[in-house]
Amino acid sequence: QVQLVESGGGLVQPGGSLRLSCVASGFTLDYYAIGWFRQAPGKEREGVSCISSSRLSTYYADSVKGRFTISRDNAKNTVYLQMNNLKPGDTAVYYCARPSGGICAAGMVYWGKGTLVTVSS
Repeated sequence: QVQLVESGGGLVQPGGSLRLSCVASGFTLDYYAIGWFRQAPGKEREGVSCISSSRLSTYYADSVKGRFTISRDNAKNTVYLQMNNLKPGDTAVYYCARPSGGICAAGMVYWGKGTLVTVSS
């Protein structure tokens, strides 16, 4: 069955970096876009970034542009989210998700369980 497993979260000081990983199984990653989302305490889930199956298209929320970078290694069945210059406002549970196809505009169908990122001094 389709599984998405996030890892790499943790506690980091403001200005620090983390790299999140999303390992996919149960399907061929090559054919699908993958998105990263986050949900902070008391807030709604929001989209953070997405990468199309072809890698030709990447998307970022305005709040993370210039600080976060999404990438994928299909041979390792893994999508990464490199997060630099982290801010306390980035504190959230981060989820990866897979849509029904190769483009980011398609609705997300499968979700991982999330990894917690805490940015605090």
